[in-house]
This record gives sequence, C-alpha cells and structure tokens, in this order.
Amino acid sequence: MFALAVFLAPAVAAAAPHPKPAAIVPPKELGSFGKWVAATHGVGAARLCYAFTRTDGQDPITGSGPVLSVTDRANGRNQVAISGGPLYAKGAGAMVAVGTTSLDFYTSGHDAFARDGQATVAAFERGATAELRPPGAKARPLTFSLTGFSAAHAAIRKACPAK
Repeated sequence: MFALAVFLAPAVAAAAPHPKPAAIVPPKELGSFGKWVAATHGVGAARLCYAFTRTDGQDPITGSGPVLSVTDRANGRNQVAISGGPLYAKGAGAMVAVGTTSLDFYTSGHDAFARDGQATVAAFERGATAELRPPGAKARPLTFSLTGFSAAHAAIRKACPAK
C-alpha cells in the first residue's frame, strides 16, 4: 500500500488545483505634461509613482534614448535618476546643470543618480532644461527638457502622498 501511495503522490499533486499567480498590474498613466509623462506602478505598499522624460537627442529610428526620471515611493521621495546614458568608469561622478545650478550625481554602469534628490527637484521646478555633463573630454552632454516637470511632479505627489 505504501508503494502505491508513493507512486500515486506525484500524479495527485499534479492534478490538484494550483493557486493562480498574482495578477500583474500594468503601469497606469496619470497624464502627459509638456515633455513629461507621469505614471504609477504596483499597488499598496509596493506602489511607486514616477515622472519621466527622454533626452532631446533620442535615437530617431528606435525612439529610445536616455531617460530622466523622478520617483516617489512609500520609503523614499524625490529619487532622481538618468538611465541609459553613457557607460561611466567605476567610481566616476557626473554633474547635471539646471541654469546656473550644478547638481552632483553618482554613477553606476550606464545610470546616474542624484546625491540630493530634494535639491535636484527644487532646481527642476525652477529650470527650463537639465543638462547631464558626463566626465571626460570626449563625452557629449545630454539635454532634457523640464517643460511640464512641475505639473508631472504634482501629479505623482498627489497619487503617492507622503506617509
């Protein structure tokens, strides 16, 4: 009898109903604001809200290029990142200029992150463009429009209020 139970156990387990995986919640667009798009992703404590724009020099064929984003989540506000930029040397830093304000960013691979998100967002609120100035004599700056940033940022603040 024991041998029959061991033999049938895998077949019974395979026939038993399996729980359905959790539904995947796609991003929800909050709106387009000038050159910026605001959206949310996830639910509950895992929900994040973000606003993003692409560089003015995006690839004309693929429509892709570096992305500047600001993310708010339950455990962090004003997380500013530039994704898909040039490959940075290990330990390299980068500067982002907004008007006469210079903002310090740290880098990892092809990405750069604001050291002070609050100061960066405040500069974005007042500026017209943000220009990433990668280190190196041959590095090309990347320019991002800030047109619509204030409205996009207000939309994510409303969708993900501070706790």
